Amino acid sequence: MPVTLIVGCQWGDEGKAKIVDLLAEKADLVVRYAGGANAGHTVVADGRRFAFHLVPSGILYPHVTCILGGGMVIDPVALASEIESVVEKGVDVAGRILVSEQAHVVFPYHMEMDRGAERRLGSSPIGTTGKGITPAYTDKVSRTGVRMGDLLKPRREVIELFTDKIQENNRTLKRLGLTPVPVKRTVEVLERAAAKIAPLITDTRVVLWSALDNGKTVLGEGAQGSLLDIDHGTYPYVTSSSASVGGAIAGAGIPASSIERVIGIFKAYCTRVGNGPFPTEEKGAVGRKLREIGGEYGTTTGRPRRCGWFDGVAGRTVVRLNGITEIALTKLDVLDTFDKIKICRGYRCGKRELEYFPTVLKQVERCRPQYEVLDGWRSNAGGGGGGALPRNAVAYIERLEAVVGCRVGIVSIGPDRRAVLER
Repeated sequence: MPVTLIVGCQWGDEGKAKIVDLLAEKADLVVRYAGGANAGHTVVADGRRFAFHLVPSGILYPHVTCILGGGMVIDPVALASEIESVVEKGVDVAGRILVSEQAHVVFPYHMEMDRGAERRLGSSPIGTTGKGITPAYTDKVSRTGVRMGDLLKPRREVIELFTDKIQENNRTLKRLGLTPVPVKRTVEVLERAAAKIAPLITDTRVVLWSALDNGKTVLGEGAQGSLLDIDHGTYPYVTSSSASVGGAIAGAGIPASSIERVIGIFKAYCTRVGNGPFPTEEKGAVGRKLREIGGEYGTTTGRPRRCGWFDGVAGRTVVRLNGITEIALTKLDVLDTFDKIKICRGYRCGKRELEYFPTVLKQVERCRPQYEVLDGWRSNAGGGGGGALPRNAVAYIERLEAVVGCRVGIVSIGPDRRAVLER
């Protein structure tokens, strides 16, 4: 059976977890293919709130096998803790979580380096979560990293590996004027977590290939959003991995020919955490209203998100970049009380009008959004629960489809997993 990919189409926080949770009901495997504990995926199921950072959102369905793919960077302590938390909430995970041998390990010294790098940037930091993601990916690219498969070595060798890596990187931390990591205590904590995770580690590529050969359904869960992609995002204000379709192919180890559906997740407006350009940002009352109604605070850090109107230029670009086959539009209900709603249909940059999102940061910063103003619907977007959408809400969706060039197939009208309409 073909693969369905879930891809974030803005600056992350689009509500991917809810759509993964919706589609996972009919999936056999869910694979997370990039990022680390810097991602926060929230699912509300039967009144209970689950916040995932590493474990794929599909874990709430007892028939689903969840895979942490080779493109990820994983903090063993955070993963062990998250699994324990899920189990404590009554979710049986036995035999349902697999970790790729190829995924890289995030160490405490990576986190110290991450925070130190942000401090050195002074008044213009990237706005990372401080979870050690960039330094871990740096070690991966420089070929000095530790992979999850290394945790399968005999216990004595694992302890030696951890000790050597911590001592080596402590010297680097000292040179940078940062706080070294306590060696003995850190090794003990890491070794305990590694022992818990080791039974889950395997060659997940083979698991996925076998599943595809046997007609199983595979759902790919993205992290962050395409505008944070290391290659295609608002560089340098980006994440350290590929958050687009290309990252799924490499990070999960699935063949491109197996991908049939690419569902792009868009919020009905735009948000961004951290620094970097945001052409449609509303810094006044409108932005504050969107933030408060939408509960726009980071799952991982709790930071308030910057908010603004839907950016059709960025959306159009991301649809083309990822080959999006259909859109899942989330948080439409957040717009219920607005009299007027804006859609950015284009950018003006000096005397030029731009159809696609620029790749050069300075050019993005000069862009001015060209808006269309639509009438709001001033009523419950859910139509009283599962009913038809209000006429003006339909008009908004249809205009959004025309601007970005892709059909909206799923509309989320509330936080609960059942607050969804299919078009």
